[in-house]
Amino acid sequence: MEGIIGKKIGMTSIYTEAGKSVPCTLIEAGPCVVTQIKTEEKDGYHAVQIGFDDAREKNSTKAAIGHAKKAGTTPKRKTVEFLGYRDKQLGDTITSEIFIEGEYVDVTGSSKGKGFQGVVKRHGFSGVGGQTHGQHNRLRAPGSVGAASTPSKVIKGMKMAGRTGNDRITVLNLQVMKILAEKNVLVLKGAVPGAKGSYVVVHK
Repeated sequence: MEGIIGKKIGMTSIYTEAGKSVPCTLIEAGPCVVTQIKTEEKDGYHAVQIGFDDAREKNSTKAAIGHAKKAGTTPKRKTVEFLGYRDKQLGDTITSEIFIEGEYVDVTGSSKGKGFQGVVKRHGFSGVGGQTHGQHNRLRAPGSVGAASTPSKVIKGMKMAGRTGNDRITVLNLQVMKILAEKNVLVLKGAVPGAKGSYVVVHK
C-alpha cells in the first residue's frame, strides 16, 4: 500500500465535458520525505515512514531533530508509515506525481470536532412530540435511559449526550479528477473529512 500525506486546502467545483458541475476537494499532497525505513530483520516488518510539513527546530524535540537529520532533512509536523515503497531510500522525496488522473484513492482524516452535544444533534433524536399535557420543556431531552429493576442499570452503549466529531474517518473510492503537479495539488471528487488546513492521508 502506497500513499502520501497531504493538507486539506478547501473545496471547489469543476465542470465536466458535459457541462455538469462536480464538487471537489483540493489537497496539498506533499512533497514528503522518507524519514525512516523499517526492515523485517530489525523491526519485524517492512514499512517506509514519510514526513510532511516542515516544523521549526526551536519547537521540536532533540529526538525529532536527530531523527530527521539521519534522512538529511528538517523535523516534520506529520509522519506516517506505509507498507509499500520497496524501492525508496532514506531521504527520497515523494510528490503528487505518484497518482494518475482518473484513478480512485482512499482518504483518511479527522472529522470536525463539535464539542459536547445533546442527543438531538448527536444521534438525531426528535424529542417529545408536541407540547401538550405539560410537556413544555422536553423537546430536546433524551427521555428515559434506564431499564426496570432488572438489570437496575443503564445499558452499555446507550445513545446519550456526549462529545461529537473528531473521529478518524476513511472515505473510500474518491476519483482523482486533476493533478496540479507544479503546485503538488490533488483535485479529488467529493468531500474529505476534516477542516481546512487539517492533515489527511491519501492511499492508492
